[in-house]
Amino acid sequence: MDWGMKNRMSKIIRPEDNRCVMLAVDHGYFLGPTERLEVPSNIIKPLLSYADSLMLTRGILRTSVNPNNGLPIVLRVSGGSSIVGEDLSNETITTSVEEAIRLNASCLAISIFVGSKHEHQTLSNLAKLVNEGERYGIPVLAVTAVGKEMARDARYLGLACRIAAELGAHIVKTYYCENFEKVIEGCPIPVIIAGGKKLQEVDALELAYNAVQHGAAGVDMGRNIWQSDYAVEMIKAVRAIVHENLNVNEAYNILLKAKNEKGEEKGQLQQQKIVKSTD
Repeated sequence: MDWGMKNRMSKIIRPEDNRCVMLAVDHGYFLGPTERLEVPSNIIKPLLSYADSLMLTRGILRTSVNPNNGLPIVLRVSGGSSIVGEDLSNETITTSVEEAIRLNASCLAISIFVGSKHEHQTLSNLAKLVNEGERYGIPVLAVTAVGKEMARDARYLGLACRIAAELGAHIVKTYYCENFEKVIEGCPIPVIIAGGKKLQEVDALELAYNAVQHGAAGVDMGRNIWQSDYAVEMIKAVRAIVHENLNVNEAYNILLKAKNEKGEEKGQLQQQKIVKSTD
């Protein structure tokens, strides 16, 4: 890697511990106004201080993130299909590398759909993007998207991650699964895990903990953070697992403290109402 590539990689995966907490808010590119992400700026602003990088599209970057903020940007550059369309795997490259440079992106993100109808197309998209990224010193994150018919097991995810690495991706994002260490073993580039569907908070923390314990470089979480009623505390807890090596119980205590404090506030408000009603 040349200096520029190394510098950008160091902004995504912290060299102090080779770990990362990426905040994903790119869901709207195929889901539209996702629950609690209807007004992206409202969600993004309070969480920025606790993420190492932010994954999003150029549209939301321009409209919803203050340019004075110095957080590294992982720019989603693939798309072209929606949740109501025929096939989500029918993606193309939607944003040029020149545009990514204008936006000062530190990394480019693109989905691949191994085993899908459009496998060849999405893998070709990745190869082309890597070529362009190498030309300008910008790393590429390959997202191993999974269709409904694909099993999220070590055999499939290991295959998808290895193919992404073989085509030149610098980082790969995939799902945690049983025997995850086999996925890591067969992939020579850093692997980060997706948060996936919304889970109970303790289960999401356990997911993050198990992933890093079995070799993941970190997480790229979205819904399991900003769909929580305690989004700030949730990202703090995830960060504590990834960067401070806290266990699940220790991290969950960060949320419990916030919940207890909020409960006390509710109790105080109710007491004030009772006092007022008796005046």
